[in-house]
Order: sequence, then structure tokens, then C-alpha cells
Amino acid sequence: MTSDTEQASDAKHGRPADEPPEVLARVGATGVRRVIGIGMLVLLGGAMLYIAITTPPQEPWWQVFLLVVGVAALVLADSMRRATQEHLELTEAGLRMSDGTMVAPLDMIRGIERGMFAFKPSNGFILRLSEPLGRRWLPGLWWRVGRRVGVGGVTPRPQTKFMADTLQALMAERGMYD
Repeated sequence: MTSDTEQASDAKHGRPADEPPEVLARVGATGVRRVIGIGMLVLLGGAMLYIAITTPPQEPWWQVFLLVVGVAALVLADSMRRATQEHLELTEAGLRMSDGTMVAPLDMIRGIERGMFAFKPSNGFILRLSEPLGRRWLPGLWWRVGRRVGVGGVTPRPQTKFMADTLQALMAERGMYD
């Protein structure tokens, strides 16, 4: 069931209230990038575990360190595998996951950073938000810490560039820059 405000917003954009919002841009990991990213983490985890088991260091804490790093790399590889099965979508409501989880509502986005020296994910961009939304990280796809959302990682540059351009145009159209 939708509220009166949602129905008014949908009517304003020329769409029936029960129709999902139009996807303006989509970003997802390509197969080759997924395999390389996940493969590197599996290789790192396997190498750490192999070294810890077959040639244990003389100091026991080094062996514990190698085991912890190896297991952590394998857990991260599985997390990246699950995260990169999804993709990000830009709609008039904001940036969301393909399963409908809202990453950054459009009315909370205050700016986009994508310069060469910006602290951003590989092939991606950073969104500055008006208020923090909580921490979340989907390795290889996006992260959110405080008032910043990083988009990118194992995503192709043309997709993220198009999404950032579309988002900037949408924000400029609505006069939403600080």
C-alpha cells in the first residue's frame, strides 16, 4: 500500500502508483572482473593457509596470524561472490540494489566526487550525503560509511561513468547541489 505522498510523486513523474520506478542507470560486475577479484582473494587465502599448515613459523603467533588472514581472505571472497551477483540501479528515487534495498535516497545526495585524486573505489565515484545512513559494505560493488557512499570496485568504468553522469544531470535538473 502506498502513501498519498508516494502516489503524488508517482503522478508527478507520469507513472501509475503501482508501477515500479524506471531504472535510469545500472552498474554491475562483469564476469571476468568477478572471477579475477574473487580468484585473487581465494588465492591469497589458500596461500596463507598452505604456508601456515605446511611450513609453520617457529613463533606460534605467526602461525595464528597466517591462519586468521587466510580464513579472512576466504570469507571475503565468498562475501564478494555474493555481493557481485547483484547490481546497483539508479532511479528517480535514488541509488538502490537490484533487490530493492535503498543505498542512497536521491534527496539525501549532496554531491559526487569522481576526480583523479578523490578517495574512491576503483573505476567508481563517491556520493556525499546530507546525513549518515549507517555502515554497510558489499565488496567489489559499494560501501557506505558515515556521510559517504563509494560505488565501484570490480565494476566496469563505462557503467559507473554513465551512472555518475546521469546522477549529476538528475541532481542539476532538480537543483540539489550544495
